[in-house]
Amino acid sequence: MKITELNTYIVATPYPHIGGMYWMVVRLKTACGIEGVGEIYSATFHPRAQIPMIEDVFQRYLYGHNPHHIERFYRQCYSSGFTQRPDLSMMGIMSGLEMACWDMIGKAANQPVYELIGGKIHEKLRCYTYLYPKNAAGEYDYSDPYLAAESAAENLQKGFTAVKFDPAGPYSAYSGHHLSLEIMERCELFCKLIREAVGDQCDLLLGTHGQMTPASAIRLAKRLEAYDPLWFEEPVPPGQPEAMAEVARKTSIPIATGERLTSKYEFAALLQAGGASILQMNLGRVGGILEGKKIASLAEVYYAQIAPHLYNGPVGAAASIQLGTATPNFLIQESIETWGGFYAEILHKPIAWQDGYIIPPTTPGLGIEVNWEVVEAHSPYTGERLHLQMHPTPYDVKDHAPAKG
Repeated sequence: MKITELNTYIVATPYPHIGGMYWMVVRLKTACGIEGVGEIYSATFHPRAQIPMIEDVFQRYLYGHNPHHIERFYRQCYSSGFTQRPDLSMMGIMSGLEMACWDMIGKAANQPVYELIGGKIHEKLRCYTYLYPKNAAGEYDYSDPYLAAESAAENLQKGFTAVKFDPAGPYSAYSGHHLSLEIMERCELFCKLIREAVGDQCDLLLGTHGQMTPASAIRLAKRLEAYDPLWFEEPVPPGQPEAMAEVARKTSIPIATGERLTSKYEFAALLQAGGASILQMNLGRVGGILEGKKIASLAEVYYAQIAPHLYNGPVGAAASIQLGTATPNFLIQESIETWGGFYAEILHKPIAWQDGYIIPPTTPGLGIEVNWEVVEAHSPYTGERLHLQMHPTPYDVKDHAPAKG
C-alpha cells in the first residue's frame, strides 16, 4: 500500500456554529484505491494559511509511504525542522493525517480500528453534552442558571448521565484572573439549580477554561464542593502543571484537563505533578489515535481516566470513539447533543447514540462514511473568525457576559 493522493476540505458549519466555525477534513487515497478520512483540530491560524502547511507535511512525510507505518510518520513530523517539540499546528496536521491512515488500515484489514489497537472492551460508551439552553425568543442563552437547569432536566430525560456548563464568565487572552464574587455566586447558583433539577442521576461537569489563578480556583472550588461535580475543568491556564496540581491538592473535586495539550510528554508532566485525574485529550491535536492510546496508557499507570475532548466535527468524533472502545480506563466521551443536525447530515449514517451512550460501529476503519456532496456544498469556509477564539481584552470585574469561544 502506498499513499498517493490528498484532498483537504475546510467545511463551514451552519449557524449557530456548534462544534466551531469550521471543520478541517482530510481525505487520503492509496494507489490501490483505499480511502481514509481524518480531521485536524488546529485553530492557531486561519485555514487559508494551514492548507499549504497540510500539503507540505503530506508531500514530505506521507506521499508514497505505507499508511501502516504510523510511528515513522509521527517521529518524522515531530522532528520536522530540527524541532522534536510539540508545535501546535504540526501536531494538528499530523493528527488528522494519522487518523486517515488508521481509517485505511482498518479498511484494508476489514476491521474497526479499535480491534487493531487492543480490541473492543466497551460495548457502549458513556457520553455527556454541553447544555444549549434557549430563551423565550428561541435564542441560545448561556447566562441564565434557571434555563440551564431546565436544559439539564431535559437532557436527563433523553438519557444523559452527565452535563457540562461554563458559568465562569468570558475567556480572556489575559487570563488567569481572580473571579468577582458575583461570578462565583453565579457559578454556585448554576450548580445548585442543576443539581436540584437532576438529583443524583446526572453528573455535573464544571467547564472552565483557564479563567482563574490557582488562588481564585481554590476559592471557587470550596463553594462548589457541596454540589459534588464530577470534575472541575482546566481551572487555570494549561501551561503550568504545578499550578493545576496546586488546585487539585486543595479540593475534593477531580481536576480534568488536557484539551489544549499536544503531546504525551505534556500529559506525563501533568500526571507526575498530580495535576489531574481525568485527561481530556483531543485526538485531532495530540498526534492522532496511536498517540492518544499512549496517553491513555500513561493515565492508566496513575489510575487516571480519559474523557476525550470533542468540539469539532464527526470525523474527529469517530476517531475518539475508536480509542474509547479499546481503552480500559475510559470514563466518558464528549458528545455534541445526540449527534443530530449538521453532524448527521455530513455522514451517510450518523453516529449511533442511544439512551446516553454512543454505540461503537462494527464497520471497518473509523466506521463512518462521509457524505462528500454535503462536504463540498459547505466548503470552503469564507469567514475570518478562527475555529474558536478568546476575548482580546483583559478581564473586567463588571463584565458578567457568559463564556464564549
